[in-house]
Amino acid sequence: MRALRAVTARRRARSHGRAHAGATPGDVLFQSLSAAAAFGLLLLLALVTLILLLGAGPSIQTFGFSFFTGAVWNPPAHPPEVYGAVPFVYGTLVTAGLALLLGVPVSLGIAIFLSELAPPWLRVPLTYVIELLAAIPSVVFGLWGVFVLAPVMRDSVEPAVQSVFGFLPIFSGTPVGTDVFTAGVILAIMIIPTISAISREAFLAVPQTQREAALAIGATHWETTRMAVLTYARSGILGAVILGLGRAVSETMAVTMLIGNRNAIFGSLFDQGQTIASWIANNFTEAGPLETSALIELGLVLMLVAVLVTVVARLFLTRVLRVLEVTE
Repeated sequence: MRALRAVTARRRARSHGRAHAGATPGDVLFQSLSAAAAFGLLLLLALVTLILLLGAGPSIQTFGFSFFTGAVWNPPAHPPEVYGAVPFVYGTLVTAGLALLLGVPVSLGIAIFLSELAPPWLRVPLTYVIELLAAIPSVVFGLWGVFVLAPVMRDSVEPAVQSVFGFLPIFSGTPVGTDVFTAGVILAIMIIPTISAISREAFLAVPQTQREAALAIGATHWETTRMAVLTYARSGILGAVILGLGRAVSETMAVTMLIGNRNAIFGSLFDQGQTIASWIANNFTEAGPLETSALIELGLVLMLVAVLVTVVARLFLTRVLRVLEVTE
């Protein structure tokens, strides 16, 4: 087996060498520009990381690793001046997880309807409307959330949820409308257009022969969608979920307007809380020198959290997909 792989690798190397030797100046220019664009993105990411590290230097030197384990944020007006990131990382992960829990099933349902079930006269305009939702600024979602969603959540949705699941600690407390649960709902609404649009494109890329094969063996429409479409498009769905997760982790204005902005580790989804992005938005303009450095370090932590969550999600979902392929 190793010998076969070695022979295949040598053949590919010779083929690549011949193609490169016969390349025209235009091919070389195109390859060089493409490589420059790819490595330029990596360079930009490295520069952003370096700038954040330089700005966070005083905070890193002062607090060290305790910044990542501390739960207290005392500005100069409330000495001693101590800063910790735990409540904000916790709030970011909880709201992003809640957004995926609520948004992914709805997004997949929309994508399945648009690609498999909707009549042509409805499919095109509905697709345009859903894709346009992704272009709405987050502050507009935040304003709509404050004046429309929050009262509905406080008066109707949260009491109904509490009446059914109130025995669970995460649904205890008094619904106030501007809380972690509402922030998760607005994030779910914001990521639905992204996940549904990408998933729909993945479903449309499934060859028609896959559907015809399932129908030929007597599968129903739902069985055809489940066995042929969803199975074939799993990698596209994975990419859509990861992009939605990245949007949920890094969202700022809508969450800031709806999460309640309470600096504490919450135990109930009906409590108020904070995320990294919302805390930075609320405090950056009034911060002192050391607090500014701590906020920049929070920005660095947000970038690391986004990268780690994305990598872990990709590894986990890839592993699940491999297990499903083996069981099938």
